[in-house]
Amino acid sequence: MTLWQALGGRGYLATAWPWRALGYLAGGALLGPLVLVVILGGTIVGGALTVVLLGLPLLLLTALTGAPVAAVERWRLRLLGAGPVPRDGHRVPDRPGLTAWLSTRLREAATWRELAYAVLFGLVLWPLDALAVALVAGVPLSVAATPVVLAVEGEAKPAKLWTVDTWPQAFAAAALGLAVLAAGLYALGVLAGARAELARALLTTRDRVGELARSRVRLVDAFEAERRRIERDLHDGAQQRLVALTMTLGLARLDAPPGGPLAGRLAKAHEEAGHVLAELRELIHGIHPKVLADYGLEAAVADAADRSPVPVDVDLELPRLPPPVESAAYFVVREALANVARHSGASRAEVGGGHDGGRLVLHVRDDGRGGADSGRGTGLTGLADRVSVLDGTLTLSSPPGGPTLLRVEIPCRPTPPTDR
Repeated sequence: MTLWQALGGRGYLATAWPWRALGYLAGGALLGPLVLVVILGGTIVGGALTVVLLGLPLLLLTALTGAPVAAVERWRLRLLGAGPVPRDGHRVPDRPGLTAWLSTRLREAATWRELAYAVLFGLVLWPLDALAVALVAGVPLSVAATPVVLAVEGEAKPAKLWTVDTWPQAFAAAALGLAVLAAGLYALGVLAGARAELARALLTTRDRVGELARSRVRLVDAFEAERRRIERDLHDGAQQRLVALTMTLGLARLDAPPGGPLAGRLAKAHEEAGHVLAELRELIHGIHPKVLADYGLEAAVADAADRSPVPVDVDLELPRLPPPVESAAYFVVREALANVARHSGASRAEVGGGHDGGRLVLHVRDDGRGGADSGRGTGLTGLADRVSVLDGTLTLSSPPGGPTLLRVEIPCRPTPPTDR
């Protein structure tokens, strides 16, 4: 359970969570002045001694102050059930020795991020921690202790606001203090939770954008694997059964008396089965063409050109590439050729490109009327997103009157035959 879950549940005040939140903030109030003294002292003394070169080691140590501060803060976050904060961003030095370790640490963004957190902690955060503990917990506790003060000193002045010299007043003040403390413990929980979230965000050095990009690549890989599985299941399952059904109907036509109603029905069923089989084959080819998986992008593009109603010249020389790259590039080319046939009014198209300098480059050109816009439902927008996941680009140039040129660039390396 975390602090936020405890705050949202019942019986929060009866658990240890309010006191854990109080301990977290009070610990920050106690640790902060020490951090401030170390950072300011190291900076001032180190800067003053740099004229005799003695201050440089001290400044280096001061720059590394963020590491122990961050380590303590990661440990303190466990008080609130936040779980361990990963100490990522720090690399293992390439070689042993203090010099290599210092060189590695001083070049890391994580080191400077932790130092920035230590400076923020020493200058801003701990005074806020101390103020929250004093106002939200200290004042109500001092008011709740009014009967004890009255018994010892004969008179009490809760929070320096009014004078109490009778027991009924003392117990009324104590009840008020406890009520305010109960509400304050909820406030302390919220403050401690927000404070912990800030620390966790500042100390987590993981590249969120890079992680998001990697997760998108994993989704694309999973999507392509699922397409291949569906294609394989349809090819080996439903298509084979339809082939068997078509053959059975053909044999039944031969055995049926010619000219009778049964022969006519069998002929119609045989023709329908043939149409369904042809449509299924086109569907399988659209999901993931077998030629792409078996022979690569060059052969798949040539096959798509042969299927196009508009004559297409193909000028490609490509090695085998990673499956996600081949798949994305193939479907871009296929969609582009479909648009040429449907919208361009072109008499001829051309597909060319190759792999050079670590990039796959493809272009599709037609001599049509132009005026194409990828944002107006041409089907290329989703494909552009797939290309961008692979760090590639898709550009479309289609002035009115033509010609239309679609260009795709995807960084990739050829795949050795043994890897496929």
